[in-house]
Amino acid sequence: MAARRALHFVFKVGDRARTARFYRELLGMKVLRHEEFEEGCKAACNGPYDGKWSKTMVGYGPEDNHFVAELTYNYGIGEYRLGNDFLGITLVSSQAVSNAKKMGWPLKEVTSGVFETEAPGGYKFYLEDKEPLKQDPVWKVTLGVSDLQKSVSYWSGLLGMKIYEKDEEKQRALLGYADNQCKLELKAVGGAVDHGTAFGRIAFSCAKEELPNIEALMKKENQKILTPLVSLDTPGKATVQVVILADPDGHEICFVGDEAFRELSKVDPNGGKLLDDAMAADNSDKWFAEHNMKKVSA
Repeated sequence: MAARRALHFVFKVGDRARTARFYRELLGMKVLRHEEFEEGCKAACNGPYDGKWSKTMVGYGPEDNHFVAELTYNYGIGEYRLGNDFLGITLVSSQAVSNAKKMGWPLKEVTSGVFETEAPGGYKFYLEDKEPLKQDPVWKVTLGVSDLQKSVSYWSGLLGMKIYEKDEEKQRALLGYADNQCKLELKAVGGAVDHGTAFGRIAFSCAKEELPNIEALMKKENQKILTPLVSLDTPGKATVQVVILADPDGHEICFVGDEAFRELSKVDPNGGKLLDDAMAADNSDKWFAEHNMKKVSA
């Protein structure tokens, strides 16, 4: 399991311009790459939609050694309904706190030196007001679960994650594949998990030859497989193989072959310009306003 890496979390965004500003100017992340697609993804990367969409990867550095965000934008969809499945991303960055204050972005101190803020669309971020101790400031992703023990058994027993902390009283557990990687925090929500229409996805890489074994194990254990082993093509780039699972609460988990993904995920120095050009060419907000219409709410 040592070779497995935490890669990214997928967010659906309705307001691409404000979202880009949040990640770039407030969090201080960079656009790592940007791609436009004319039709939906075979692995439903952009959700259950068949139309035009885009994918923008943003982070503090390449996915080889950083946990990043994948922002998927479906043209024509203005907002998504949040559930209680995604509870937040925590990152350590006094610079992000300072940026938020300068920008007048709403911040709420939830514990000493930890501030809660929201990305456009309502996604929660927790900013620790101190200098990061490691290369990647992104510390953990927190997901809501209905049964902590059942979820820990799945992520640790079946997916091979190490348990770093477990607090029965607070009904939370911290897991991960390596000390220097972004961690996964599971937190009981006191009832069923609702994914809304904004449901996200967390991605990990593993050796390509492990993918059939992961799929076979899930079949043997009668666990849900959302997308059996499939190859995904990106024009002009590497073809990657993925298996997409769902945990006991329906959280989507993508395992991707590491070798091809490292090729695919190389930072594109033109990524920021490609995003800016796509946003400049996207007249959908103007079109809807001129026709006194609102974008669809998913």
